Amino acid sequence: MPSWKLVSGLCLAFFGGLVAIAGIGYAMVGIPSENTAAKSENNVYYWEDGSQMVATGAGANRQNVTIDKIPKAMQWAVISAENKSFYSDSGVDPMGIARALANMARGGDTQGGSTITQQYVKNTYLSQEQTVSRKFKEMFISIKVGTKLTKDEILQGYLNTSYYGRDAYGIQAAAQTYYGVDAEKLTPSQCAFLAALLKGPTYYDPVDNTSYDPSATKAKNTERSKYRWGWILEQMHDDKHLTDAEYQTATKKYPMPQGLKATKGMTGQISYLVDTAKKYVLAHSDISRTEFDKGGYQIRTTFEKDKVDALAKAVKKIESEKIDPEKRELDKHVQFGAASVKPKDGAIVALYGGAGYENDHFNNNADTSGVPVGSTWKPFVLAAAMEYGTYKDPDVGVSPLSKYNGNDHLKVRNNDGTYVLKKDNSVFYQENESDYPWGYISLRKAMEQSINTPFVQLGMDVGMSKVRDVAKASGILDQSFEALNPSFALGTSTPSAIRMADAYSTFAASGKHADPYSVTEVKKDGQQLPGFDKPKVKLAMPENVANNVTDTLENVIENGTGQNAKALGRAAAGKTGTTDSNKSAWFVGYTQQLSTSIAMFREDPKNSKLLSMNGTAGEDSIHGGDIPTSIWTEYMKAALKGDNDPGFPDAEKIGEVQDEDGAPSPTPSVTATPTPSVTATPTPTPSPTLTAPSPSATETCFGFQCEDTGGTDTGGTDGGTSSTPTATETTGNTRGNGNGGIFGGSSG
Repeated sequence: MPSWKLVSGLCLAFFGGLVAIAGIGYAMVGIPSENTAAKSENNVYYWEDGSQMVATGAGANRQNVTIDKIPKAMQWAVISAENKSFYSDSGVDPMGIARALANMARGGDTQGGSTITQQYVKNTYLSQEQTVSRKFKEMFISIKVGTKLTKDEILQGYLNTSYYGRDAYGIQAAAQTYYGVDAEKLTPSQCAFLAALLKGPTYYDPVDNTSYDPSATKAKNTERSKYRWGWILEQMHDDKHLTDAEYQTATKKYPMPQGLKATKGMTGQISYLVDTAKKYVLAHSDISRTEFDKGGYQIRTTFEKDKVDALAKAVKKIESEKIDPEKRELDKHVQFGAASVKPKDGAIVALYGGAGYENDHFNNNADTSGVPVGSTWKPFVLAAAMEYGTYKDPDVGVSPLSKYNGNDHLKVRNNDGTYVLKKDNSVFYQENESDYPWGYISLRKAMEQSINTPFVQLGMDVGMSKVRDVAKASGILDQSFEALNPSFALGTSTPSAIRMADAYSTFAASGKHADPYSVTEVKKDGQQLPGFDKPKVKLAMPENVANNVTDTLENVIENGTGQNAKALGRAAAGKTGTTDSNKSAWFVGYTQQLSTSIAMFREDPKNSKLLSMNGTAGEDSIHGGDIPTSIWTEYMKAALKGDNDPGFPDAEKIGEVQDEDGAPSPTPSVTATPTPSVTATPTPTPSPTLTAPSPSATETCFGFQCEDTGGTDTGGTDGGTSSTPTATETTGNTRGNGNGGIFGGSSG
């Protein structure tokens, strides 16, 4: 057994070593300065070619003020809310540090409870790395700060270095940003609001911050802000820092801050490009929003200036021609969102997010959710049918020449033959936009004219979960999907314009998919940060499935609802889309080089709810084949100018004809017989009155596919509305002729 002297000596040596280490640590650290912290930099964004796009951030929005310029109410608000013992404690919370070290030992982060002194120290670090060494350094500096600075100096430093959101660092910038006054003019009620922001501006600023977190909606943020604002005032009152009269006055009305404002350089489409790139950086790194907004980062993006300018110009041109809010009430609050993506790569080369921050439009329409995509969803239904077949034969894909009932107001069947019921147990009927009696038509024809009933029943036969799987593999996010009911086939889901352009680039790339990305490189202090390699390209669907979808969608432009896109003058494919009550209209189309989506909608500025576009632009209704298609064509002409026209790979025959139950059997081939020598006088035949397209004797072929057709169709609007057919018809699409389609459709 070791002697007590040896044990005592070892203990003394151990504790002596700790004291020495602590002494060395204490001696080596310096006291932070709010003036040093105020030298934060802007973040600099670059175009795809390396030229500078914009420098923006908190570097130009910071100004220190002395403690006598900070209202007592602001000082007591943070003390009552965060560190009641501020004026009596040592500046270090031993239990908080112990919790942080315990978390680290368990593999968690080193976050722990902090005093105002510790938070001030942490604010002065441009790096917020969660390491034990940083935590110990923070502790030593906090101890030193507590012995060298007065409490007022510490509090002043904390309020001058804290982040309040909206690129506002420090209490002076926050006062100007949220209330348009100097800090010394803030009321106690306003002080409590600003103090609440220190808990996290993403969640306590009463604006929409869903671009950073889907849960940070305007409604929820307002609710959280009001609750904490009231709680802080209550704490100040309980701590005797507000008199009864002051408390009654302060709590009388919530001090709603002024709206968002454009900062320097954040105008036009630049604001939305920066928004998109910033979200990408935060999602693909461990950089916090607070740390990123302190600046000093260089971000190289995928955005191509000429294409961004061309897209904005196309929107403005068509908008100015069609939309006149000064003359028509129903033209007010019309908005557009658009995105353009490279197939086989995923790079976002251009987007249109709205009218610009300078016009008080802060939501990025290119990356927004909540706008149903309508019949632009139908290609996913067709792709799923070709890949997975139906419940009747899951081993054999469905040919696009399969016939389904295209009539209006049809009962929808489950796989067991029963009819789908609504919640009240009444039978579910599917409507088309038109009551035109199409009869049994091919899926190709149904896509061409964007008829709803065939795709709803096809989706049921395939299984809506399979449709969802195909869309997900193509890049649509889980949070975009709506319920898997019959209407799912008609585009009730709400992916963003970016995601729709990316998903359809999968068809353009013969089934290959890469996630969309907007940043290729991020540097800090000259060092390249990890996490920004190109997304991997994966096979999302069989090559021939994608090529057959493209073949079908080329016909949408050549003969169907997307004919306005024929003006592009090169091979393209796509689909139009319009939703119930005409609340949104889409056009999504592609060549091999670019996939571009255009969304159009009206939104109530008071509650962000979608409004009907019936009557907008002086038209009875707006369809995807109208204004959205015109914008798409205008942009793609400019974006592809000078590029070659490679067309699309040939689609090979796929699947088997699997007609819907109840479809008439194919008419057998007729063997010609010799005409009798007797010449008969024919009886005049009156002109027929057609109630549905009738097959003629003409067989029309689409490359490898042939189909009996009848009735000339001049191309109707989304949802199945079509011109009345004539007695004869030849429809088809000659591949490689420089024309093609855009895709969209109608769930109206």
